[in-house]
Amino acid sequence: MKAVASLNSGSSSIKFALFALEADGELSLSASGKIEKIGIAPTLKAKSSDGATIVERDWPDGAALGHADLLGDLFVWASEHPLEGRETIAVGHRVVHGGTQFAEPRLVDAALLSALDALCPLAPLHQPHNLAAIHAIARLQPGLPQIACFDTAFHTSKPAVASRFAIPRALHDQGIRRYGFHGLSYEYIARRLAELDPALAAGRVIVAHLGNGASLCAMHGCRSVDTTMGFTALDGLMMGTRCGALDPGVVLHLQTRMGMSATEVEDLLYRQSGMLGVSGISSDMRNLTQSGAVEAEEAIDLFVWRIAREVGALAASLGGLDGIIFTAGIGENNADIRSRICRRLEWLGVQLDERANAGNASLVSHSASPVAVRVIPTDEERMIAHHTLAILGKIER
Repeated sequence: MKAVASLNSGSSSIKFALFALEADGELSLSASGKIEKIGIAPTLKAKSSDGATIVERDWPDGAALGHADLLGDLFVWASEHPLEGRETIAVGHRVVHGGTQFAEPRLVDAALLSALDALCPLAPLHQPHNLAAIHAIARLQPGLPQIACFDTAFHTSKPAVASRFAIPRALHDQGIRRYGFHGLSYEYIARRLAELDPALAAGRVIVAHLGNGASLCAMHGCRSVDTTMGFTALDGLMMGTRCGALDPGVVLHLQTRMGMSATEVEDLLYRQSGMLGVSGISSDMRNLTQSGAVEAEEAIDLFVWRIAREVGALAASLGGLDGIIFTAGIGENNADIRSRICRRLEWLGVQLDERANAGNASLVSHSASPVAVRVIPTDEERMIAHHTLAILGKIER
């Protein structure tokens, strides 16, 4: 049976999934997993569709192993342990930045790789690793089609005013503008919401993608209207190690008054800030909620406050609010964070059903709430697989 693979290669992890192409044209999950702690002590764990562990491995002395090395090991394992005779016919990749050129998935070729490599400075934590995975698979299996799926593409529907900075026009024309990210996640949520609640999907909805990377997206009729991330994935909400929106005067101060280089500032804002920087403890919300330290609580309070503040701004972009969707690691699994955010949004009409929320129900708003609140698990890998299959169909035609 034929299958397509999805790869989501990040700075310290690689998420992957294999989807079988069924006779009716639908995709069914065969296996999924993750390589974590890349650059420290990598671990690999994969499960079958029924949740059974099919491989578990670690490299305690593997700090020097890069993405290409680990993907090579994964491919060797996959070739030795074919999953129920699945023949992988293509690999789809999450590519964080598509710039102004790429608004839909593309078959990878040399010209595309060159164009995407030029965008690496706009997403230094992600883009190089996305492309490293593509290069690694090209070496391991040269004839295998690869499809690039762009996180920025979903936001190309935003109105022009939501894409501009108040800078000289020439700089905007050179590509310095608000792009928006997490688009594959938002696209998947839009599809699921249309299936679960068509009336709400047609209305004004804010989706909160809350994980180590975090952003909000305002949608009207399942199309992006506005979003918190901008020129880079550094903008917007406070995140695990990223600062989010910041007075640009702080950057000038760090460089002109404190003597920091551009590289040092980049490292500070991308890797030392956010929940890690405020707490001084961890970038992981799970660790902070268990800490009990005052500094951890300060970081959590700031995370919640920033989200509620930006929800208010996006509600203005939408001209009102009909629903809020929580997704991604924190959004899907942390009932306390959802409760804290919703309490700050009661002025917008949000009424949470605390019992449903504590039970991680799909619909967590009170029956009398004018604003629906839902929890919908995201699935970027499945979205990538759908796009990959669609591009293959175009090629074959």
